[in-house]
Amino acid sequence: MSSNRPGRGFRRLIVTLVVLAVLAVAVDRIAAVVAQNQLASMATKEAAKYDVRSADTSVKIGGFGFFPQLFKEDFSKVTLTMGQPKLSKIPGEKLTVDMHSVHVPRSLLTKQSGAVTIDSTDLRLQFSPRELSRLAVAATGLDGLSVVAVDGKLHAKLTLGGSSADVPITPQISNGRLALSVDQLPDGIPAALRTALQNRLADGIEIPKLPFGAQVTGVNVQDNSVILTAAVQDLKFNS
Repeated sequence: MSSNRPGRGFRRLIVTLVVLAVLAVAVDRIAAVVAQNQLASMATKEAAKYDVRSADTSVKIGGFGFFPQLFKEDFSKVTLTMGQPKLSKIPGEKLTVDMHSVHVPRSLLTKQSGAVTIDSTDLRLQFSPRELSRLAVAATGLDGLSVVAVDGKLHAKLTLGGSSADVPITPQISNGRLALSVDQLPDGIPAALRTALQNRLADGIEIPKLPFGAQVTGVNVQDNSVILTAAVQDLKFNS
């Protein structure tokens, strides 16, 4: 009988350690959720300064372990996601903000005053070709112009003077504007259509003001959506 007692004691120790580990993980996750909600609230207020609203805003704290990062007041990565964001000129589908080296004071966990500083931030604004079409019409004055996505590729469709054309285009950033470069014009296209497609689309579209003072770095097409990328250094959120 007595020979089994060390075994039972060891099993109790293992069970105790497992329970403590589960509790530690639970507390870590609860604290992370509180911090994520606080950061989401701060980011929403900061975005509102740039006339940006969204249907919902969420924050996810990355890196290994919440408390170890909180102790250092430095989170390796925090991702902010805004669903259906509304910018000054573009109703977007999604705005993703990846923040790197995020310095968060521990006082924010208890909702005290403080400031969050971020070394570098990458933004990714996703919007539909329909919104790009609306911006292109406003910029070019071509009422018969529309932009659609076909198999991950943008096409410009233009009707002018009774003639129509459908040509593939490539979006690119040129001199701070969003230009639509015509890849190839079909043979026999009327001169008026050719000039309108080549010149007016190349003039570019004024890029809407992005949140957090971010500067545009590129544009591409993914899954039939237009993706505008931007970056900003030394971002700051106040509580």
